[in-house]
Amino acid sequence: MPRKKKKEFVKEWAPDWKFRSPLATHFINCLMKNGKKSTAERMFYEAVELAGKQGGAPGFDVFQKALNNVKPVLEVKSRRVGGANYQVPIEVRPERRTALAIRWIIDYSRERNEHSMAEKLAGEWVAASKSEGSSVKKKEDTHKMAEANKAFAHFRW
Repeated sequence: MPRKKKKEFVKEWAPDWKFRSPLATHFINCLMKNGKKSTAERMFYEAVELAGKQGGAPGFDVFQKALNNVKPVLEVKSRRVGGANYQVPIEVRPERRTALAIRWIIDYSRERNEHSMAEKLAGEWVAASKSEGSSVKKKEDTHKMAEANKAFAHFRW
């Protein structure tokens, strides 16, 4: 029997005031540091404007396309079977897909060389919307790892 219980609910995010999107609220909350939500909101909305200028499409559409391009379908999870650890490929739940994509975009945008965080976010969104950039590479590496360990898929339970 599994030791962990299944989550019974999925967190509902309230829509943000500008785009009326729960996805934007989720992203802003993940971007926030030390409880400074207004700073995170300012960075997000500036990044949306900059992404609109750089991407040639509405900024929020660039953000959504980038997020969809970064969402992983498969990942690997360690399973201990008979004294050996196997990397078992599993499908990613939709909520976790979104959370991973947001986390990867934020992490890799913090490593970029632009001046402000809004510029870094916009640059990563534009790159990800074109299926380029570090966060898309992370998704591809995750998929390659799952593909390489496909032989251990029968250990999934």
